[in-house]
Amino acid sequence: MEKRLKTLDTLRGFTIISMILYHFCWDLKYIKGFDMEWYVSEGVYFWQQSICWSFILLAGFCMHFARSPLRNGAVVFLFGVIVTCVTEIFLPEAPIHFGVLTLLGSSMLLMGAYLKIYDRINSLTHAQSRDHKYKPDKNVSTFGFLITAFLFALTKGINFGVLKLAFINIKLPESLYQNGGADGMGHSYLTYLGFMQNGFYSSDYFSLMPWFFLFIAGYFLYGVLRTRFKSKVFHIDIKPLSWLGRHSLIIYLLHQPVLYGITILLP
Repeated sequence: MEKRLKTLDTLRGFTIISMILYHFCWDLKYIKGFDMEWYVSEGVYFWQQSICWSFILLAGFCMHFARSPLRNGAVVFLFGVIVTCVTEIFLPEAPIHFGVLTLLGSSMLLMGAYLKIYDRINSLTHAQSRDHKYKPDKNVSTFGFLITAFLFALTKGINFGVLKLAFINIKLPESLYQNGGADGMGHSYLTYLGFMQNGFYSSDYFSLMPWFFLFIAGYFLYGVLRTRFKSKVFHIDIKPLSWLGRHSLIIYLLHQPVLYGITILLP
């Protein structure tokens, strides 16, 4: 396992604060009914995307530090299921199906399974070697990063029936999106993959495509930057932010109930 880079926790802590502020504004507008026209502006969309991109890229990057990727993935996925159940019971008007925890848990499980198989094959291939552990090659990592970044950009509009190739929109068959049924939950595996079914609604939706490609891009980004890890920029430790970053999962789980309570109590 590689030595942890303190900057990662600091960045995650900063992103946690940004996320809390974003969700508090969401609660004020959609639960409390505050008049906040600016909240639906393009700038706020980029704010929301910056939070998503940061969390997912960092999660992929940090796969290199995980002692038990499969166990971590299973835990995060389970919390995603719990969030879905809780919102269905206590907030049925804004349920979360296939939210960010489900996406991160799925990505960790898929990548963890791949790494497990890779290590097993590599250990058999290098049975006489003392050092068969995978070490990212910069050229391979750069190629992998570019390919997965391209696939992410290509599938960014897949939820809405299009692939985006530069300025060209390639329309996907409508039949992939028309099996949602009366409640939008029919053929949920297609929605999970990225083909969002008609009538489906989730207040936090992250399908496997395109976001898994961004997760893998984060994984490859580690190999691109690895030779620079001794630089001070990778060892920035802002204590309050890094503390938040190290406890990001529990903070994510608790922040919305706390924000919801504060919102309800506001006059």
